[in-house]
Amino acid sequence: MSFLRNCWYVAAWQDEIPDGGSFHRRILDEDILFARDAQGAVHAMRNRCPHRFAPLSLGERIGDVIECPYHGLRFDLDGRCVMNPQGDGHIPPNAKAQTYPVEERHMLVWIWMGAPDRADPATIPALAGLDPDRYAINRGYMHTPANYEYMTDNIMDLGHIEFLHKGLLGSEAVRRAEVDVKQDGDIVHSNRLTRNEILPPALDALYECNGAPVDRWLDVTWYPPGNMQLVVGVTGAGQPERIGRETPGAHLMTPETRDSTHYFWSNARDFRRDDAVLHAALDEGFRIAFEHQDKPMIIAQHGALDGEDFWDLHPVILESDAGAVRARRILRKLIREERETEACRR
Repeated sequence: MSFLRNCWYVAAWQDEIPDGGSFHRRILDEDILFARDAQGAVHAMRNRCPHRFAPLSLGERIGDVIECPYHGLRFDLDGRCVMNPQGDGHIPPNAKAQTYPVEERHMLVWIWMGAPDRADPATIPALAGLDPDRYAINRGYMHTPANYEYMTDNIMDLGHIEFLHKGLLGSEAVRRAEVDVKQDGDIVHSNRLTRNEILPPALDALYECNGAPVDRWLDVTWYPPGNMQLVVGVTGAGQPERIGRETPGAHLMTPETRDSTHYFWSNARDFRRDDAVLHAALDEGFRIAFEHQDKPMIIAQHGALDGEDFWDLHPVILESDAGAVRARRILRKLIREERETEACRR
């Protein structure tokens, strides 16, 4: 399976890389070392010494230099070899670790896995709800041994919440929802509206509906290859959305390998911001929904393919699949176009 490379992927939450610290994570089947320098900037390089390919993450951090644990070559955080303790100390011109463009935005570290000269920070998705000065934010990370497109499907088609998240996130009103799918260039919008819905108890408590019927919207925006904004809102049944409450969330899928995914998620609210009991209850609710309901199902789906391609199995397509299917087809097109462009350059 090929990955889309000339795009931004989420590599980490900012606080996963402390000042003066480093850690490594596999992205698109490449092991990458992330390090924050003395000025606080994040750097990313291939986690292997260009000499004998020892993992640099096993080496010693000396200020803003990393010493290879095998032969002692030292590299700055831009990947350049700055010291060779062997022989006459000559540094070969190709003694440089591969580096990657990175940007910090929305509490996240983003990495560009393609041609460095094509990295444009302006193309990082503008995600609502990741401003801690405005919102109380529940957030987390979940590693999942399954292909990232199944995790994208899971958010793009929220018709599953009535069944997989019964009593927690979904109700019977979900099946009657009005679904509107639109495409804007390579961006897909999948919006779902339920009317006159009685929310499950946990959501009723969050939005303080007191058991009254509401209209609920669940609006998903997909940015290739796997970054999604999910805005959920409620208002009194028949009332305008502008007087309701919204909770913007992010669901960001980064392939680790063909068969595993890094899942970064958040959910924000600009009401009841100082309610610690609510915050803890939401953390627990999301943990149940994601780790105990979504994750086992997605792993089971992935395993049921027995290594076969999704499209080769001729899946049944339902009306509710429109957003997820469109995202899959756009991604396939972008990967094909990228491969054709690279072939022409050779």
